[in-house]
Amino acid sequence: MFVDQVSVYVKGGDGGNGLVAYRREKYVPKGGPAGGDGGNGADVIFKVDEGLNTLMDFRYNRHFKGKRGENGMSKNQHGKNASPLIVFVPPGTTVIDEDTNEIIADLTTHGQQAVIAKGGRGGRGNTRFATPTNPAPDIAENGEPGQERMVKVELKLIADVGLIGFPSVGKSTFLSVVSAAKPKIADYHFTTLTPNLGVVDTNDQRSFVMADLPGLIEGAHEGVGLGYQFLRHVERTRVLVHVIDMAAMEGRDPYEDFVKINQELEKYDEKLKKRPQIIAANKMDMPSAKENITKFKEKLQDKYPVYEISALTKEGLRDILFAIADKLEEIPKEAIDEDIEEKEKVIYRYRKEETPFTIARDDDGTYVLTGQKLEKLFKMTDFNHDQAVQRFARQLRRMGVDEALRKRGAKDGDTVRILDFEFEFID
Repeated sequence: MFVDQVSVYVKGGDGGNGLVAYRREKYVPKGGPAGGDGGNGADVIFKVDEGLNTLMDFRYNRHFKGKRGENGMSKNQHGKNASPLIVFVPPGTTVIDEDTNEIIADLTTHGQQAVIAKGGRGGRGNTRFATPTNPAPDIAENGEPGQERMVKVELKLIADVGLIGFPSVGKSTFLSVVSAAKPKIADYHFTTLTPNLGVVDTNDQRSFVMADLPGLIEGAHEGVGLGYQFLRHVERTRVLVHVIDMAAMEGRDPYEDFVKINQELEKYDEKLKKRPQIIAANKMDMPSAKENITKFKEKLQDKYPVYEISALTKEGLRDILFAIADKLEEIPKEAIDEDIEEKEKVIYRYRKEETPFTIARDDDGTYVLTGQKLEKLFKMTDFNHDQAVQRFARQLRRMGVDEALRKRGAKDGDTVRILDFEFEFID
């Protein structure tokens, strides 16, 4: 089964907890703190494997969670960092954050990799908190939570040539006779439900990869038919071969077919109209084709090269394959890669820092504190040690939580909740 778009949950590993420990060695008076730091959590990394050509593996596993770092140990021993979680993807994979719709990574070449969810740093042990005024601190941090996000993983096939056109114009037949690919061929619309790839060898020892894309129809860019689902695969092709039913066997005008398909490509992505296009006037073995191609060429006015072929009788295939190979030699792969990068570039703008916390009132009168920064501090606090609790209280005060609660009407004894933890407000 061909899978080219999935939603995936990824979470970096949490950092290991720091340790509260002290040196108790013979002949070492006042040994002091000796708690080590926790190890860093695992990053979740997507890496390209050129042996893959579909996102099928994601169909059965859509949750990827990195391991947490090892906790700190006594004698100032640092916890072990967790090894990154490597997830292999096919070339042409784009990873998009579902919440912000920003492109995280565009992976095209073998071995290329990107960190999709960063692991949390390890918590600091009590050795890190020693000061001249507090040489033996009873405080350590919990590990930082790993980054978590929902991402959309899309595959855009990397082929040199893309076959485009209305359903039943002969794209699959064309691919089957010029390559070893065996696409499904039948006398009804939308026989091709997934893109098919084939390697084409010309008589002069040149070769290229050709993709037979499911038939487009009018309105494809808005999701009509199957076109919208597979239009993305057109983006990475260097040359488009527009297959047209010149015999007009379904009663449509060949030139109108040509115009409608190009309108769909332009509406999906304006840059596609600049992509080199070769017209394959198919079904020239039919009686009405000669008359239609004369009218077609008059309307086209030599804007694109037209090659008369018959995929059924194999007439004209040698010439069009040579033309495709010649055109590919004029267009280096780097030109398309730069075009893709320009289109998919993430533009970073200055963003005002989000409010560190918000205050809401529950039905039972409890003040509920939420906010990414606040919750991160809460999760990294070890509430088993009084000094750690006091430090957390100071951090809240510096963030302005106490003042904000007073303005909301909080009084002595009122309940305040952060996540699942409740405590009393003391003014």
